[in-house]
Amino acid sequence: MRNVRADLSVMAGIIFFAFLPAGCISIPASPTPRFYTLEAEDVPADAGKPAVVADMIVGVGPVKVPGYQDRPQIVTQKNDNTVNFAQFDRWGESLEAGISRLIRERLSVEISGAKAMAFPWNLSVPVKYQVSVEIVRLNCDLDREVFLVAQWMVIDARNTRTLAIRRSEFHHPIIPKDYPGLVRSLSAVCASLSVDIAKELLALETSSPVIPRYN
Repeated sequence: MRNVRADLSVMAGIIFFAFLPAGCISIPASPTPRFYTLEAEDVPADAGKPAVVADMIVGVGPVKVPGYQDRPQIVTQKNDNTVNFAQFDRWGESLEAGISRLIRERLSVEISGAKAMAFPWNLSVPVKYQVSVEIVRLNCDLDREVFLVAQWMVIDARNTRTLAIRRSEFHHPIIPKDYPGLVRSLSAVCASLSVDIAKELLALETSSPVIPRYN
């Protein structure tokens, strides 16, 4: 009896693989992953001329994000604190690298003549200000909004003296309520954070003597 069952199993396997080349048995393919990057917004023409500070070099970084967001997948949350990792909607670069890049791009727009360097930079570069950023909270609810809380510091890079400690909070609706809409909303939030940083740098640049600011 055992030999009969074994023979039937072998025959079933042969029939299964015999039909595969003919396409009679189809195996569904996995969806193709989609990759996203944060993009700097175009500054409106009526937003006013950017401040001009010649030869200011700003080092941006390190930039840190919460551990639950430090993933290749786009992470979303709900009101019940559940976390969802999108398997097929992913970042084209690390989120920390993307936020740092966007801040540098926007600073060069807000402060004409300034140059922004990525952390870590070459020690031979005369960086004047270092801006370190910690994203202490980043909630992305596809049905609602992006909520970001950032703690950031401006440091005198020449003597490692802290010049300012600030905290910024932003809400931005997700429209449309999908992953491309989420990416656009997070880009807008990071742009707003960059504007706050630019204003602080300009205030420090025009104040004399420099007095540490804590907020």
